[in-house]
Amino acid sequence: DEAYEDAMEQYRRYKELVPDDPRGTEGITSCELSLEWMNNPTNYEIENMKYFNSRQSDFSPYFATDDYKVVYFTSSREGSTGNDIHGGTGENFTDIFQSRMDRKGKWSVPVALGENINSEFEDGTPVLNSDYTVMYLTRCQVNKNTSYGCQIYTSNRSGDEWTKAEPIMLEDDSIVVAHPAISYDELTLYFVSDMPGGNGGKDIWVVNRESTGGEWSSPVNMEAINTVDDDMFPFIHPDGSIYFSSNGRIGMGGLDIFKADEQEDGTWTIENMKVPINSSADDFGIVFEKDMERGYFSSTRKGRGNDEIYMFVLPPMKFNVIGEVRDDKTDELLINATVKSIGSDGITVETTTGEDGEFRFMLKPSTDYVFVATREGYLNGKERETTKGQEKSTDFRATIYLSNIRETIELSNSNVFYDFAKWDLRPEAMVSLDKLIETLIDNPTITIELMAHTDSRDSPEFNLDLSQKRAQSVVDYLIERGIDDLRVTAKGYGETMPKTVNKRISENYTFLPEGTLLDDDFVDGLPQTQQEEAHQLNRRTEFRVLRTNYKPAG
Repeated sequence: DEAYEDAMEQYRRYKELVPDDPRGTEGITSCELSLEWMNNPTNYEIENMKYFNSRQSDFSPYFATDDYKVVYFTSSREGSTGNDIHGGTGENFTDIFQSRMDRKGKWSVPVALGENINSEFEDGTPVLNSDYTVMYLTRCQVNKNTSYGCQIYTSNRSGDEWTKAEPIMLEDDSIVVAHPAISYDELTLYFVSDMPGGNGGKDIWVVNRESTGGEWSSPVNMEAINTVDDDMFPFIHPDGSIYFSSNGRIGMGGLDIFKADEQEDGTWTIENMKVPINSSADDFGIVFEKDMERGYFSSTRKGRGNDEIYMFVLPPMKFNVIGEVRDDKTDELLINATVKSIGSDGITVETTTGEDGEFRFMLKPSTDYVFVATREGYLNGKERETTKGQEKSTDFRATIYLSNIRETIELSNSNVFYDFAKWDLRPEAMVSLDKLIETLIDNPTITIELMAHTDSRDSPEFNLDLSQKRAQSVVDYLIERGIDDLRVTAKGYGETMPKTVNKRISENYTFLPEGTLLDDDFVDGLPQTQQEEAHQLNRRTEFRVLRTNYKPAG
């Protein structure tokens, strides 16, 4: 963290000195994001592959079989075919090695592939086609101190062996190309080159052909992906995503691994793979299994300067909901309530609340859920939850409140349904009334009486008439929204049924003892501000269940 803080300060100073150079702003952004990513890593888990790695450089792994139990990779370890020492690295020329996993899950000691693949020069960055019968690799003809360029070679599998690698003929065989990547249908080849016409540095280029035996087209620069710096080590996922490494984008330092996806309009979205896949060192050469978020990549992050291979896996996210069912007035836990989990994937699971009133369900990623609770003597209730957009395993909490059908049920915020002395519904009332409609739909066999109440600050006759009109306006709204008129009855009670304080009201209004009747004798003895709050509680709209055996038409 301190290194990024120090670097950020240096970039700030540079920006002050050279405000027109975007590198100052980009450097600050890179440091800020790096610190954020370090503090909030993705769910990927990584592990150094000690079975593959040596004291020399080991990088660019690739699967060689469809069971992923054979891995090819590039290495400069002892045992390579070429005997010369590379003047730039001080290590042996690289060769392609393989390691196999046995039945116990243990990897074998890596061994070099035969002379049909490895040469006296530098050989590496192997990739295979979708059925693992054709290999593409990079061969760089170098001696100790001089490079004569790199070409892409290809070889065909013949049983357990490979045919002699031959160079791929591109339009201009004089250009230097490396780091091949082949599409799943084998009709598109990506590679890296610093040929003229690029964005600068090393770029990713692409060629196409009409059939697997056809000639490759002229190279086209992947302008949407490439930067003015180096963009290398492409990997083409079977789902069409392109993974590559770049030191020219906002990142953590050195080469970072990025994921690129082409959109329907032809533009590309490019995303940094973040921590722990990326680090402040060079991270590159990633490969995925076809159907799993699992594979390998290369990194210099240990600080020894050598490339090493790491395994990565994205464990499946786990989601659970732990909920309880309660009486909405007494807050009592309800045992033996039936709870259904209804997923947007079409799967329904049912359970029953235990002695603790709780229920539990395992949930799937990217799914919407409705949890419906039922219990004899209560209206059905429900809660919603979703795992869509969740990036980490999560345990959700849910409480489903059920209303006792023997009790009157107050509509939420019903004291603001109407303007003073009016009965027209205000817009704020619609939310609560739409919830009532949902309750009636969820409980299709009940009929209800809509009960409107006023406070006592007008004549009893006026209040009775006003409350009847208010109750009727609610009923009219429900009928307009499709509720059968046989299921709803309007009844105004005026000031004749003052509110009795329940536990919840007492908790919210500490001056009101539980069980108190908010009649005139009690309310008139309160201070003015508390009187207004008591009157507000008396002004309410509620409903009670009349029947539970209504039969819907049809």
